[in-house]
Amino acid sequence: MQTLAQIPFFKDAGDVDFTKFDRRCTWKRYDDGEIIIDYEDDSSDVYFILTGEVRVLIRTASGKEIILAETKAGQYFGELAGIDGAKRTANVTALTRADLCIMPSSVFREILFTSRSCCDKVLRLLTSRVRELDARLAEHSIFDLKHRLYSELLRLSGPRNGHAGQRIVSPPPFHHVMAARIGCRREQITRELTTMSSEGLLEKTRGGLILLKPQTLQARIAQAMREGD
Repeated sequence: MQTLAQIPFFKDAGDVDFTKFDRRCTWKRYDDGEIIIDYEDDSSDVYFILTGEVRVLIRTASGKEIILAETKAGQYFGELAGIDGAKRTANVTALTRADLCIMPSSVFREILFTSRSCCDKVLRLLTSRVRELDARLAEHSIFDLKHRLYSELLRLSGPRNGHAGQRIVSPPPFHHVMAARIGCRREQITRELTTMSSEGLLEKTRGGLILLKPQTLQARIAQAMREGD
């Protein structure tokens, strides 16, 4: 049975009457590469990812892509238009086959107004995104390419099991994807990663990019930030 109670966002939401809202939502499967939302669409639905992964990006008229986020099962997107009804500010495309719950903005707003727990989750998400955007803006204003790459690698990485002090980006990102994330060319990413490897900061494996000395990267970022003041 397709019900909102299956969606992680609504876990522990005891103040939501799911039977009241289930029938007002729809469930749809998207194929790999299929556009879910396009830039400046007038739609205002909110999408909850049940399975799969999607990419949120801005594509310029010249074809250049700026990747904003990659969102996975258990997460959601489209909440901005769901709140204010304005046109979509980004394109969302399925990276893999994805099953989504599509919630009309009227349902989304009604739930937020009646459920304190759900409202708190959305407020925390929006706050975290504002903080991340502030950090990215500062990086693009202050940092050169090398330090922007350091920051992005640290952001994407997680602790490497069994290797204290190391971090890993897994699976290893495509160079053109990294370039789209920090605003440069693929060739520049290749060159910088090669330099990091020669400095003993990075190791490339089939399973991911291993950050051998993340503390050094953090120290370099902090130094660049001080010099940018």
